[in-house]
Amino acid sequence: METTTEHEPAHLPTPEIGPLTRERIEEFLTANEWTFGVDPDGDVGGQWDDHYFYFFRMGEAREVLQVRGQWKHALPLGREQELYRVLNDLNRDLVWPKLYVRTEDDTLVVYSEVSTDLEHGASDDQLGQLLACGLFTALKAFEGLDHLMGIVADA
Repeated sequence: METTTEHEPAHLPTPEIGPLTRERIEEFLTANEWTFGVDPDGDVGGQWDDHYFYFFRMGEAREVLQVRGQWKHALPLGREQELYRVLNDLNRDLVWPKLYVRTEDDTLVVYSEVSTDLEHGASDDQLGQLLACGLFTALKAFEGLDHLMGIVADA
């Protein structure tokens, strides 16, 4: 006796995909009860563990999400080679974030970046995951940078 079984794939609800907007970024931060502000340019930012973070929308249509952090420490000029070596090692070993140094006011300042093109939109869960990834991978990298650069945590 021959039997056939038709198998219908389960129809899972499709999460609503929406464009990258400042309001959606703010909704995620608010839902997590995180303190943030909006600067005069309309960029969302705040502080986590005394590090500054911004959640930028970039690109022609502001479709690229960039989570940019600034390490809370600044190093004196003269430690460039040591810092470049450490950042190169971290960039080689970590998937996220990208880390780089800028010279500002005669000091060395380290930034982190995680950028994602959301030209086709993202669900709320996807956007939340990207925001959290940019934030928490940077915090972990900054913690490692503290250790590697010999910076003792404030007591």
